Amino acid sequence: MARQPVHLVADAKRPQGRDVIWGAIRKLRRCTVQDLEHATRIDEQTIRSYVQGLKAAGYLTVAEPVKKDHRHGVLNSSSEVLALVRDIGVEAPRVTRAGKPVTQGAGTESMWRAMRMVQSFSTRELVTLASSGGASVTLYTAKRYVSHLHKARYLRMVDRGGPGCGARYALVPARNTGPRPPQVQRIHHVWDANEGRVVWPLETHA
Repeated sequence: MARQPVHLVADAKRPQGRDVIWGAIRKLRRCTVQDLEHATRIDEQTIRSYVQGLKAAGYLTVAEPVKKDHRHGVLNSSSEVLALVRDIGVEAPRVTRAGKPVTQGAGTESMWRAMRMVQSFSTRELVTLASSGGASVTLYTAKRYVSHLHKARYLRMVDRGGPGCGARYALVPARNTGPRPPQVQRIHHVWDANEGRVVWPLETHA
């Protein structure tokens, strides 16, 4: 379940994504795929794919197995009741259908986590901090991310640096919006999943 570009999410008529499904699972605690479909309005195949991953990763277990439809003599897959057995909080688990952790976006998450933990940093220091948790972050990626967050006013420059010494940045306390990292989309918008909106560039109305 790859993350969609912000312009597709913003324009979608129905909510999409694992965050919505996970939120419904946490609210219901016990549910079927059909229950999740009604609660989220997300298509059944997307829900089944994510549910399969959550089961494989041990977040969900089968509380009541699939029942046989006696009228047609076939198994009714929609009757399987799932139970939440591993609730890790509001942040939706990022797993593949096989239950393996999704590595896409791990570098961005690690950079954002590091920014929230330190008082100031250079881009080179950010690479080291983000990579210490096992994520793969290049200097180019760090510079691009810092540049966009600076434009979006998440970061302020505390030292312009000089020869052999890069600029230093600090996270603006008021823009520490939550655990989910701001995303730089392909159209160069910055999307804040904590606030559910595009934060840069700001839309202007005549």
